[in-house]
Amino acid sequence: MKEKPDPSAFDLTSVEWTVSTYSGGGGNCVRVAVVDGYVLIGDSQNPDRLPHVYTPDEAKAWLLGAKDTDFDFILEL
Repeated sequence: MKEKPDPSAFDLTSVEWTVSTYSGGGGNCVRVAVVDGYVLIGDSQNPDRLPHVYTPDEAKAWLLGAKDTDFDFILEL
């Protein structure tokens, strides 16, 4: 398996981030982008922080788990 690049390896200046419509426009959401075949997940409240880097398979596993209610316990926080 190929090693994931360090987040600092990406040029983030022109990345088009997607933010959930559930954030209400208040900046209280994560932001997501795809760059060079990797999924980047960043903090919308702290956009200067480097994002986490995931492979498409990792991101798909999380997203499918979320859709299947695996992480609903987070909603109770």
